[in-house]
Amino acid sequence: MRRVAVIGGGPAGLMAAEQLAAVDGLAVEVFDAMPSPGRKFLMAGKGGMNITHAEPLADFKARYGGRQAEIAALLDRFGPQDLRDWIHGLGVDTFVGTSGRVFPTEMKAAPLLRAWLHRLRGQGVQFRVRHRWLGWSVDGALRFATPDGEIAVAADATVLALGGGSWAKLGSDGAWVPLLAARGVAVAPLRPANCGFDVAWTAHFRERYAGQPVKPVVAACGERRQQGEFNVTEGGIEGGLIYALSAPLRDALARDGRAELVLDLAPGRSIERLAADLARPRGRDSLANHLRRRAGIEGVKAGLLRELCPPETLTAPERLAAAIKALPLPVVAPRPLDEAISSAGGVRFEEIDARMMIERLPGVFCAGEMLDWEAPTGGYLLTACLAGGRAAGQGAAEWLRPV
Repeated sequence: MRRVAVIGGGPAGLMAAEQLAAVDGLAVEVFDAMPSPGRKFLMAGKGGMNITHAEPLADFKARYGGRQAEIAALLDRFGPQDLRDWIHGLGVDTFVGTSGRVFPTEMKAAPLLRAWLHRLRGQGVQFRVRHRWLGWSVDGALRFATPDGEIAVAADATVLALGGGSWAKLGSDGAWVPLLAARGVAVAPLRPANCGFDVAWTAHFRERYAGQPVKPVVAACGERRQQGEFNVTEGGIEGGLIYALSAPLRDALARDGRAELVLDLAPGRSIERLAADLARPRGRDSLANHLRRRAGIEGVKAGLLRELCPPETLTAPERLAAAIKALPLPVVAPRPLDEAISSAGGVRFEEIDARMMIERLPGVFCAGEMLDWEAPTGGYLLTACLAGGRAAGQGAAEWLRPV
């Protein structure tokens, strides 16, 4: 019986193992550095397990930026509806939320993971936890650090699904990067994705507004524009709207050394209406009361205007209206990679073939966040990880199949 090692017990690795376990004559083992599989998967599901999105497939595919073509090919084989059908097969029902996001009925990751692991074990998949991959020995065996010391495992095929570089405490620490680079595999540097950003707040603004949400607001970076909300932190900004625009912000910082969000603090109000309303006499009203009564701007939004506008803008109705509709918010740097929800970068797609095999390393396949792609939150990350894991598992099975 031929032996297949799947290294990484997250969604991509487990899906690869499931495909391999369906093939007769293969002994499938999943190795994971953590005490149990699916640690990051469980953490991501604590606030409500968003598994995919119900928007049209063409729109879904467009969420993957510069790697849209590569991810689209995987989604053609296992798309959002296929994922929902697969989850239903585990005995877990799903529903579509008002935003179009798809959730398990219980809104939790744990029942889904338990059902999945039970099925995998029933298929004969063996799990080796607390096994940290160290690379290859001279004779090509896989090296693992275990509580009982280092061991070597000879495998006929290997699927690497070690995750990206975020949330190191849950296993995705990027330690695999130098191991593959030493073998000549081109790896794009790991960078934070779906992350917050540092902002040089004044002490007054930070002390008064840290922890407060800014909503509703429209934010733009370059050609990207989206409505939503975000939170002010002591050191910057974070939240769903920021994560959605994190890629262009991050890339602008890397390219130009500077980047800014442009905020519309009054969605639905035209600049002309704002200018006319703000031009009305203030009487004895303070600026704060005038902004609240005439423009609906108060609290942290008013604080942002005071923080980011010169004093002369605040007293000129037309200039103030223009600032409300397009307020530049400079960001200094993305938050560290380990704080990010996900990571960009990884093994370049040019290094793998249609079976997800690394061409420089015959018999070694790659899937999930190890590959060089990124996506926003909303189910897009998980769907692509599962689709890639499925393709890698099938690719490894095909490669092992006798001619």
